[in-house]
This record gives sequence, C-alpha cells and structure tokens, in this order.
Amino acid sequence: MLTKNDEIILEITDITNEGNGVGHYDGMAVFVSSSAVGDVINCRIVKVNKSYCYGIITGFVQRSPFRCADSCPVSRTCGGCSFRHFTYEQECEVKNRFVKASFERIGKISAEYEPFLGCDRIAHYRNKAQYPVGVFDAKAVCGFYAKRSHRICSHTGCELQPGIFAGITDSIMSFVNENSIKAYDEISGSGLLRHIYLRRGEHTKEIMLCLVVTSIADAKCFNKLFFPLTVEFPDIKSIVLNENPNNTNVIMGKKTVTVYGSDRITDIMCGNRITISPQSFYQVNTLQAEKLYAIAKDYAQLDENSVLLDLYCGAGTIGLSMCKGIKKLIGVEIIPQAIENAKSNAELNDITNAEFICGDAGKVAGILYERGERPDVIIADPARKGCDRQSLEYMAKMQPDRIVMISCNHATAARDCAILGELGYKTEKIRGVDLFPRTTHVECVILLKRDS
Repeated sequence: MLTKNDEIILEITDITNEGNGVGHYDGMAVFVSSSAVGDVINCRIVKVNKSYCYGIITGFVQRSPFRCADSCPVSRTCGGCSFRHFTYEQECEVKNRFVKASFERIGKISAEYEPFLGCDRIAHYRNKAQYPVGVFDAKAVCGFYAKRSHRICSHTGCELQPGIFAGITDSIMSFVNENSIKAYDEISGSGLLRHIYLRRGEHTKEIMLCLVVTSIADAKCFNKLFFPLTVEFPDIKSIVLNENPNNTNVIMGKKTVTVYGSDRITDIMCGNRITISPQSFYQVNTLQAEKLYAIAKDYAQLDENSVLLDLYCGAGTIGLSMCKGIKKLIGVEIIPQAIENAKSNAELNDITNAEFICGDAGKVAGILYERGERPDVIIADPARKGCDRQSLEYMAKMQPDRIVMISCNHATAARDCAILGELGYKTEKIRGVDLFPRTTHVECVILLKRDS
C-alpha cells in the first residue's frame, strides 16, 4: 500500500480528461500532472486515497518521445494549459481518444468516427480574454487564476492570446498603479477594478475593452486613460464599463455603460457580418469555429425546402451560416441579449427567413411542437451541461430527418445521444474538432438520423 512521501518508479500509460498522466503501481492508479504517455519517472506520492493517489515528478528514468519543450514561463502555475509539455500531434490523438471513450463508455454508442480535425494555429488563436485584477505586495496585478484557486498568476503575455492584448493590458495596469487606483480584493470586497475583459474580431481586428468595476460612478478616474489608450491602440473601437458590486465569482454584472465608441464590435463569421456585445456568446477561435460549422452544415444536408431549428443558438452564428438557400430558420436561446444580437445579425446580413425566440430550449421546443412546427433538421449546441430531458424529448417528437449536435463536453454529448437513441435516433457519425489547442477542452460534432 502506497503512503505519502513514498518514492517510486512509474511508467505513464495514459492521460486523463483533466490532463494528468496516469500510471499504475501495485494495482493502484497514480495521477501525475505535467507527465506524458511514455514517460518513466521518479515519482513522489503526495496524496493517497483508497483506490488512487497523486504524485509529482522528481526525475526522469526515460522521457516520452512525445515530450517537448514548454515555452510558457507560467504554465506550471497558471490553470489554462495542460498539454504544453507534449507535441500537438500527440495532443490531437489524446483528445480523439477522449471523445471515443465517452461515446463508447458513457453512451454505449457504436458509430463512424471521422478523422479528428486539429487546429492549424496553436498559438494566439483566442479572440477573448478576461484578466482578473488583484493586489500583490501592495501593487495592483493582473493575469490568470492559478489552477484550482483564486490566486492570481501575474502574467499578461499568454501565448494563446493575440499579442496586442498584452500591450493593452500592460498599459492599463501601468495607469492603474501610477494613479493609485485600487484593485478589487475578494476577501474584503473593497477596491474598484475587478477584471480587464478584451474581445477582438478575427477578421476585422476590431477590439472591445471592458473594465469590470465595483462602481461605475467611482470609475471616473479612468477617464484620462481612454484617449491615450485608443491613440496607442487604434483598433480599439469600443470601451465599456461593467458594474459588478456583488461578492460573487460571476465576472460580469447587469449594468454596462459605453464610454468610448460603439457598444459593440463586428466580425465576419462564415461570410456573415456579426455584431459582438460584451455578453454575447461568440466562439473564441474564429477560424477553427468556421471549420466546425462547415462540418455541421455538411452533416445537416439542407436544401431549398428545409426548415432548420437551431436550439441554444446564442447570437445566431451557426444557424445564420446555414440559412441562405433554405426555407426557414428558427433560433432559440434563453439569453435576451443574445437573441437581440441574433436578430440584428440577421438584419445586418439581409437575412429575412429567420425567426429568433427567447426562452428555455425545452419549453420553446414544446411550444413549437404544439404549433405544428416540424423542422427537417435540428441543430443543438448546448452549454457544457448538455441538453435537458424535455428538450431531447421534443426534439424527437418533431421527427426531423437529422439532428446535428455540437458539443464542448463529449461526456454530456454521449449521454444525450444515448437518450436520443432511446427516442428513435441513431448516432451515425462523430467527429472531434480542436478549438482550444494546449488545453484539455475539445469539441465534437455528431450526426444522428431517425430510425426508419
């Protein structure tokens, strides 16, 4: 039986969904961060449970052939990346195994797995960043939360973000410290600046800056920042203040005020012009999302007579990318601001065959069923928790020929596809798509067809 501080030699044979390497010693699973399949390591046990334990690397007997140099100086403390220490080719293989394992183990599903789609660009691909601001050594700092904590890892030059984000953030933090502006303290609830939030249009290069503050009325101290910042960074087309006075982990509050330029920026997605407001959902990897949507469109097999129902539609980007040349698009989303964005995006692109409805997906699906809507294809792109049972049941009741699911959580997707299987829909194809290189996250697209 292993005990804390035992020193063992361990071979790493697999990677968990959380990004830890795993090996086995005397029948016990040992999880080790920053390890790669093929590593043989000197391992010190740091925590022991009944059937598994955790260890750390103290040395190498043999390094994995997949191991590579990690160029990020804070990856060991920041909670963002888990796969920087092995090759991207191996990362894609690992993520493909994640997807297959969920569908086979959780969903008990046998389907065709199409080739995993890796990302052409594995650095600087994100169009969005949210930097928490705090105090360290009596100085305001910002960066990212360390893994499983709210301790800020002070670092702005993240390799996943556009380089311009670091420049903007560093300029803001210099202003904050030069003018003795108080950073937010989570324990006391005091201070003004909570988060620096940046969004950028991949194709247009337009940038939105949002400062999340405890009080907009007290944020006049930032007025002298905005003009020189927009001169230094002319791509900034929108600056907004968001007020969040609450003691909460939720980043954004309900009140937002525009202090420079527009209240939104625009980008191009799948040929459509898209407006992006501070709280709009918009895929953070635009170029790879366009490929993801193209796969979904291919699975949908739409024509001029097709009615498409887009559940969990967000700002409408998926449905709008498919609605030209079809009969009708119906989009459903519970967030009012997202529905307003979807409507304005349709108008902006002269799309007149789209209807957007604000409400819970399951409840609205029920209303649509009762009013006689029978879509030919349903697209579902739920949040990580997946679809609720009511939504799945009404999706099946409408009897579309095809259901195309896009998921950022292969485990809940496998569960939902298993339920749809009970309701008469067979999972035909599954394809993993990497939108978040160097992290543990992976998307997948699933095609389900009605059993004849």
